[in-house]
Amino acid sequence: MALPFVMIALIALADALTPPYVELGPLLMAAPAVTAAFAGPRLTALVSVLAVGARLLVASLQHTVGVSGRDGEIAALAAGAIVVVVFTAVRDRHRRVLSQVRSVSETAQKVLLRPLPDRIGPLTVASVYLAAEAEAQIGGDLYAAARTRTSTRLLIGDVRGKGLPAVGDAALLLGSFYGFAHRQESLPALAEHLDGSVRWDPHSGQDNGEERFVTAVLLDVPDHGGCVEVVNCGHPPPLMLRHGTVAQLDRSQSAPPLGLGEFNVGEYALDKFTFEEGDLLLLYTDGVIEARDRSGAFYLLPERLAAWGDGTPEEVLRRLRGDLLAYVGGRLADDAAAIAVMCAPPARLPSVTQDATT
Repeated sequence: MALPFVMIALIALADALTPPYVELGPLLMAAPAVTAAFAGPRLTALVSVLAVGARLLVASLQHTVGVSGRDGEIAALAAGAIVVVVFTAVRDRHRRVLSQVRSVSETAQKVLLRPLPDRIGPLTVASVYLAAEAEAQIGGDLYAAARTRTSTRLLIGDVRGKGLPAVGDAALLLGSFYGFAHRQESLPALAEHLDGSVRWDPHSGQDNGEERFVTAVLLDVPDHGGCVEVVNCGHPPPLMLRHGTVAQLDRSQSAPPLGLGEFNVGEYALDKFTFEEGDLLLLYTDGVIEARDRSGAFYLLPERLAAWGDGTPEEVLRRLRGDLLAYVGGRLADDAAAIAVMCAPPARLPSVTQDATT
């Protein structure tokens, strides 16, 4: 705060002590310019007035007021100061608008993507969302969880495209999942319902004439059974970490993404895998495995996950977040999301339906 005032005092003093033909007055323009870097228009205007006033004071002491060259110099200093003040006012206005937009974005995120609880039924859960853009809060990556009377159902997906259309499709799919997942229909029936909700949406693709679709994985984890059911719709397969060994849950051929169900032959394939206490499931979007380092090499998630060893869902995602950002140099090229799930010791289940996402 004191720097511009010190600059004005030192430059004015040096200008007053040097002969009139040595022109140091233009250096006073640095004071309002420096002030604009950290202050608002009011303080910048005050510093600008002081800078122009200091130049006028030196000119009067040197009896150069009225000299055409010096008058032009003072006028240029005043004009430059006005430009800096106007720029600062416009910049602050844009900052306020950006702050309002960010606030709306954060509110939309809390409404659309609610945080997953740490525990859902017999499962301990953790989740992470990494936006590619620094100012972005929500995008086309999505995940959700819902309770049925006998199991927990999980969804992770990635909407094709970006911007508001992708957010709209994510909201559509999440609403459809919540409205249908708690029913006792099978997981393939749930996938068929979600496919229809995307395919028959009248807004789908009308913004640019292109079809939009969602790659997704659906999981159903029974409360008592030691297994997990999986339906994959064109999405990277989940990973299971068991005693330091990582395996992909991709036994059957993947079905088409949601929204392209007309290309599916027969009903959605349902795979069952053993899932016992101590096992960890990792669901993720392609923003994780398609991340590249400076050399262009892809992020090898299975190898990294195996190297970390066993850990809680929160610990695994904390390592994933730090390791992934370090791998790409701090900035992702695409949004990334992940869910980690582990069987927890038995506990009394709630009597009402619960669902959550982030």
